[in-house]
Order: sequence, then C-alpha cells, then structure tokens
Amino acid sequence: MIMYASTQNIDPDCLRVAVAVIRDKRARVLIAKRPDNVDQGDLWEFPGGKLESGESSYQALLREIKEELDLEVVAAHPLIQIPYCYPDRKVLLDVWLVDEFQGVMHACEGQPVQWVSQDLLAEYSFPQANRAIIHAIRLSDRYLITPDSTPYSQPMFLDDLRISLEAGVRLVQYRDPLLSAKDYQDYAGPVVQLCQEYGADILLNADAAMVSACGAQGVHLNGDRLWSLSERPLGEAQWVAASCHTRDDLLQAARIGVDFVVLSPVKVTQSHPHAVPIGMAALAGLIRDVGFPVYALGGMLPVDLGEVRACGAQGIAAITGLYGVSGYKACQ
Repeated sequence: MIMYASTQNIDPDCLRVAVAVIRDKRARVLIAKRPDNVDQGDLWEFPGGKLESGESSYQALLREIKEELDLEVVAAHPLIQIPYCYPDRKVLLDVWLVDEFQGVMHACEGQPVQWVSQDLLAEYSFPQANRAIIHAIRLSDRYLITPDSTPYSQPMFLDDLRISLEAGVRLVQYRDPLLSAKDYQDYAGPVVQLCQEYGADILLNADAAMVSACGAQGVHLNGDRLWSLSERPLGEAQWVAASCHTRDDLLQAARIGVDFVVLSPVKVTQSHPHAVPIGMAALAGLIRDVGFPVYALGGMLPVDLGEVRACGAQGIAAITGLYGVSGYKACQ
C-alpha cells in the first residue's frame, strides 16, 4: 500500500481526518449528508472521520468505512491532502481514492447517502474545504503539455496529439509561445475540436479572454500571467491552472484561487537541461502546505505515477513523456 511521504512533521495540534472517495465502476462517487444539527450541517461530504490515537490515516480509513457504510476497502491510494484552517482549529484532510471494495453499502448511522456521477459533484453543496477534493476527483492523473508546433505542419501536430488522446490522455495544455496571438488562436481552434472529440479537457496557455472564443475548458497561467493577477481570471465553471517553481509561486496561485498547478522541475528535463531539479523529497514538502492538486513536471513518465502520488501529487505533467508516438509507448 502506498503511503503519503508528506504525512511527516505534521503539526500535532492539527486535527487529522481520513476521507474516502469511494468510486464505483460507473465512475460514480458516494457522498453523505451531514446532520443539520452539527457544524456545517445539511451539506454533503465524503465519508470518513477523525484518526484515533495511534492510528495511521489508512487504518482510520478502513475503520471509518466499515463503521459508516459496512464496506471493506480492498484497494485505495492517496488522492490529495488538504490543510484547512477553521476559526477555531486547523484540520488536515487526508483523502484516499477507493477503487475497489467489498460488501453491500448500508448507511449504518442513518445518514442520507447517494451515488453521484463525478462530473455532477459540483452541483452539490459541500463544505469549502471539499472543493479541492472535487477537483482532484475530476482531474486525470496525466496532464499533457504540447510541444511548440512551429517545427511541424499543423496536420502532423494534430496527428501526434491524436496519438496521445488514443493512448488515454484526457487533460491537455496547448502551449505554443512562439506563435503570435492571431496564429495561436487560429491553431487553437482545431486543437480544441480534436480534444473535444475524445472528451478531453483542453486548457490554453494564453490570455484568459481567448478561452471562451476558442471553446476551451480553461486557462493555464505561465509565470508572468500568474504574478500579474490579483484575482481568478475565469469563473468556477472553467479550469484555472498555473505553472509554479517555488513556494512563493504556490502562495500566489493560492491567493488568486487556482484549481491546480504544475510544479517543476522535479527531475532533469530535455527542454531545460541546466535547471536544478527539486527532487521528490522537496516535491512532497512543497505540496504539503497547499490545498489544491499539484502535478509533478520535469522528466516525468507514466512509470513515475506511483512515486509522485506517494508525495501527495495528483499525477504527472509532461511533454515528451506523453506526446505522440513516444508518449503512446510510455503509456503502454
């Protein structure tokens, strides 16, 4: 069982809570409603509960799911950790994705429960701290960043992107910094159309105003755009992501309310061979204090998924490791 590397050195005064995202084979997620007479009552939440003395997060997960739902957890892996400060206490939500379980679900405590399509979770009212959990559920574990298209003809560029989509990529950032704004928008149209053909979300590494014009699902902010903003550039219905390299970048991303970030470089990369990689230990440390999903970028391949998840990351972001023929082979 993979355990979070980032659970070390947690504030002893922080209340730790094990949370289960239980997903069935139809991609539905089990949610429960809080009693109306408790704090944040009448809101929906994910099953789980506080760690008892001496318990690990995983042990608490097993116990809580058995006590609340009479289900046996068979397979689970870390999804995200969310530190959250309430007026009277600090809480760490240690969230696990449960993909395999046994038994017949029964609400042992009489709480209302419901299976909900993961794409419809945003329509339910949850405590604010659960917002990042919903994002992590909806996001893929692989985030493809396209290479510069200028060395390609557009048909070849789209052919290679199609290969990646055929391999299962469902989250794409269209990045093409060498193009003029007009050429970028002209190229973005076919890229967006192709991604939509496969049901993949496409984010534009461009001015946020271009997102609606091209029909994309969101914007990805480079460093300059991230630091130029004082608030979120798009509404909650669209993705806002950002590129980060330092703790200060992560704090700025949190201030403007991003949905997720990429953090780099984790390993040595072909595109930036002289950049000093932060390594896995630093990755885990930087992720520990943020409350949104983080993708590891820099020398990443699908085989690295287990290791970055153990650091608390959502998954990997990559160009070479996910794009075209080489990316297809890496995904097999």
